[in-house]
Amino acid sequence: MPAGAGRLLVVTAVDAERDAVVAGAGELVDVAVIGVGPASAAAATARLLATTDTRYRAVISAGIGGGFSEHVGVGGLALATRSIAADLGAESPERFLPLDELGFGTVRYEADADLMRRLTDALPDAAAGTVLTVSTTTGTAAGTAALRDRYPDAVAEGMEGFGVATAAAQAGVPFGELRAISNAVGPRDRAGWRIGDALAALTRASAALGKLEA
Repeated sequence: MPAGAGRLLVVTAVDAERDAVVAGAGELVDVAVIGVGPASAAAATARLLATTDTRYRAVISAGIGGGFSEHVGVGGLALATRSIAADLGAESPERFLPLDELGFGTVRYEADADLMRRLTDALPDAAAGTVLTVSTTTGTAAGTAALRDRYPDAVAEGMEGFGVATAAAQAGVPFGELRAISNAVGPRDRAGWRIGDALAALTRASAALGKLEA
């Protein structure tokens, strides 16, 4: 299905993210809450795509997330060129072994190239790169260093993108991911989070979603 056909589906983890998207998005955008984490995201997105009569031109995983400070700051935006399940695999004495290296499947989905072009045109200030999906958010210096070492082009971290991408791929629907940055990936510092700023940025970004060229 081409990215320009039908309506756009935007999925978020929680109500506050949905409300932020709805506040900015136009009439051609449907917004749904799918829960926190890759499993809930995959199951709920798959159900939405399988049970609707709507021919969605694309599905976008949107929400707030952590940013890698060398690429994007708090209050900024990140667009996924690909979504990677960063902690899906096996530990070994030498290093972390991703699932694909073990021969058991994939840990990455590329964002739809045409949709990505439209998004970057609409949001030229957004940092584009790999967005990592984790089941446990990073909260230590050691964990942050390990992710930077494995994925030097990672711009942000979230908890749902890979799950949404899995459902979209199986349904044959183009996928994209948008993150508004609430905090830097690094040692957990709740006092440094700027959730309100990130939600405001998500609303501003969502205003561009309904205007993507058909």
